[in-house]
Amino acid sequence: MVMQDEALEPTFTREGEATTARYTRIPEGAMLPDTAYRIVRDETMLDGNARLNLATFVGTWMDEHADRLYKDAFDKNMIDKDEYPATAAIEEYCWRILADLWNAPDRTDVIGTSTIGSSEACMLGGLALKRRWQHARRAAGKSTEKPNLIMSSAVQVCWEKFCNYFDVEMRFIDTSDEHPLMDGTGLEDVVDENTIGVVVLMGVTYTGAYEPVTKVAAKLDEIQAKTGLDIPMHIDGASGAMVAPFLQPDLEWDFRVKRVQSINTSGHKYGLVYPGVGWIVWRNVAALPDDLVFKVSYLGGSMPTFALNFSRPGAQVLLQYYRFLRLGRDGYTAIQQASQDVARYLSHGVGELDAFELITDGSDIPVFAWRLKPGHTDKWNLYHLSERLRIRGWLVPAYPLSGKQADQTVMRIVCRNGLSRDLAEDLMRDIRTETAYLDALEQPMPHPGIGPTFHH
Repeated sequence: MVMQDEALEPTFTREGEATTARYTRIPEGAMLPDTAYRIVRDETMLDGNARLNLATFVGTWMDEHADRLYKDAFDKNMIDKDEYPATAAIEEYCWRILADLWNAPDRTDVIGTSTIGSSEACMLGGLALKRRWQHARRAAGKSTEKPNLIMSSAVQVCWEKFCNYFDVEMRFIDTSDEHPLMDGTGLEDVVDENTIGVVVLMGVTYTGAYEPVTKVAAKLDEIQAKTGLDIPMHIDGASGAMVAPFLQPDLEWDFRVKRVQSINTSGHKYGLVYPGVGWIVWRNVAALPDDLVFKVSYLGGSMPTFALNFSRPGAQVLLQYYRFLRLGRDGYTAIQQASQDVARYLSHGVGELDAFELITDGSDIPVFAWRLKPGHTDKWNLYHLSERLRIRGWLVPAYPLSGKQADQTVMRIVCRNGLSRDLAEDLMRDIRTETAYLDALEQPMPHPGIGPTFHH
């Protein structure tokens, strides 16, 4: 008897499942939704386990209430502020909360926005710096050609994109063994009248360390006293701006430092939200040139908007507000402290192994990095260890450092909410086991390893 209803056919024998799933052209006919779901679901089974991805800073876990809220709101478009005025209002609540966390001097004279992620937020911060510099130069009757932006060689790639896309010369302060962080040294050699600003990293992606904001500001004060150049600062707090307010509340890095004009962060990193949402806040309205802001209709009036993206999800903004309400200051502190405790546990364990020496230990953001001790072995390298851990399911990247340290290879672990102490103990056991395996080799590994992995 011929079956008339495809739904009655056994699973994996239906049209689509019984043939190839590698569609590079749209199929001629439709298929059952269950069949289409299974094909896509099975294809993604080859992805890594997100919870075991210790390369990414991006959040991989939220609770069931957040999942429910996400499902309720995934059809809302953040750009449609007139159609979704409540979501627009919640966006403003969020950046005002961040302005308060980051010690904006006047909570009534502040402006911010959500973005699709911290990379877009960085570009908005850079655009504001460039436009302010252009206005000042035109007012003084000077040329607006050849703007430059100063940053550490350890910046995230989005800053290279910004300089490329928006015609700004990128001037690096190279990291070195003597100065592994940009600390103000050498700034006087690269600052000039065309400098639109200095970017300081609150959480270097290579190592997790904070660059010393106050030292950089002090050096810029010295430069201004000698040259008259008043150079503003932007803080790239993609990770650290959602950690420092809770774990290092007395550390001065934010709007308490007068040169800091803008701060960005990633809501989907230590902001504890699913990807993708980012945030940027300016210390006052004057810091964001008005000619970069567009007015949109909102609740019978107008609302300012400043973004590179147009249509984008509104659900993550609601999830950020949910996190703020659900956790409060105490909850964020508890979660970030738990992540840091795991990082310190793991870094201590790695540091005890004869093969390694720590570069950072997770005492800034919950991230740490290590390298092979010089001369320890000629049989294997950190790429081999990364490969061995990947066999066990762990994604732990190995990659070269930047600047004058580019000849040094390191490994890094990002400890996020969801990496429990139990999982950390399993990981530490596997690191010990695989290191012992590699140390027992009598001959060098026959291949160079899997090579540098994506670590930003």
